[in-house]
Amino acid sequence: MKEDFLHYLWRMKRFDLSQDLLTTEHEPLQILQFGTHNSHAGPDFLDARIRIGDTLWAGNVEIHVNSSEWYTHAHETDKAYDNVILHVVLEENRPVYRKNGTRIPCLELRRLIPPKVQSVYQKLLHNEHWIPCQHHFYTVSEMTKNLWLDRMSVERLERKTEEIAEVLKQNKNNREETFYRFLARNFGVKVNAFPFEMTAQSLPLLTLAKHKNNLHQIEALLFGQAGLLEEEFTDDYPNALKKEYNFLRKKHNLTPVPGQAWRFLRMRPANFPTVRIAQFAALIHQSVHLFSKILEAEDVEEIEQLFIAEPSEYWKTHYVFDKESDAKDKRLGRSTVHLFIINTIVPFLFLYGKDKADEKYKDKAFALLEGLPPEKNSIIKGWKDLGIKPDSAYRTQALLELKNEYCNAKRCLECAIGNKILRS
Repeated sequence: MKEDFLHYLWRMKRFDLSQDLLTTEHEPLQILQFGTHNSHAGPDFLDARIRIGDTLWAGNVEIHVNSSEWYTHAHETDKAYDNVILHVVLEENRPVYRKNGTRIPCLELRRLIPPKVQSVYQKLLHNEHWIPCQHHFYTVSEMTKNLWLDRMSVERLERKTEEIAEVLKQNKNNREETFYRFLARNFGVKVNAFPFEMTAQSLPLLTLAKHKNNLHQIEALLFGQAGLLEEEFTDDYPNALKKEYNFLRKKHNLTPVPGQAWRFLRMRPANFPTVRIAQFAALIHQSVHLFSKILEAEDVEEIEQLFIAEPSEYWKTHYVFDKESDAKDKRLGRSTVHLFIINTIVPFLFLYGKDKADEKYKDKAFALLEGLPPEKNSIIKGWKDLGIKPDSAYRTQALLELKNEYCNAKRCLECAIGNKILRS
């Protein structure tokens, strides 16, 4: 049994409270206030009120599977635990004492746990289903599911914005530069996200802005910093980029990232890093201050218009340097732009609204998700097999968060759906 199950039992009052409670020293115990769950360092529940015998105690509650864990975790040396008034355990295998030598009252839960609750918990914890509650999921009301999925949407954005906030701080609150870096990461798709991000980090947006009117120079800087101009070429186009880059590299004192970091194998040609860099260069050329324009955009359609950028002529007939292919439009597709909106634009808008204390931008972030079609991937297919039919990216983002952050980690006790199943 895990300690978090005991936390759940105490927090939700799911152990047998119908009988008179006794401490392990057979003193009458009455719980007046269970306390507030503490998610930070220190005792597990704060500000509890408990009557033991004739004495009313106010203080904190600590929970362990076995009482000896008090000493395993060295709580006896931590002042934060001096005000613990009750030790709640599955089993007391060793008495626990305060620094002054008095024994901390202990409540054992092992005979107070309803067998059915423990049985369902063990099944949730140890099965190998796609989600732990797979055979119980249908019993939970749609209202409970929908309210929890709304919570998941917010949690996912909160989690995504944590990293953005940290990079924003490093960039001295320069939102355009920070947005440029995260957008670059998303241009790389999953396979090339890291080298794309490193390229953007090695080439500040301010440097690119000095050449905003010259697409050839922007391409030279991006391909050069990506380490993709180190080879010998036969085509005039890459040789011209190489010549331009060698000049600009010295001018701006630049150091490229290793070219071997990029991956081409087992990728669709449309996602080759060379094509993505060409598209990114065209977008930068069209609008250096892209985030400012996104703040003004009203809906998905306006944002899609911002991403209509034509790569240079060479890329109409190439996916890589020196290898001609059939002519094809290399502009960004709508589905790709939608991924940028989901993974970059929405989190940035949400964080902007949070930082500025302006709910308008947070609402706009959610409205964009609601205006996008549902995503298609193996996880969403799994939810569809369970009867969930998402109608927008707002819902699919919530389902991804639920599966990845709760179901996979078997955090059923922290999930409203899991709690409902255990209660019923």
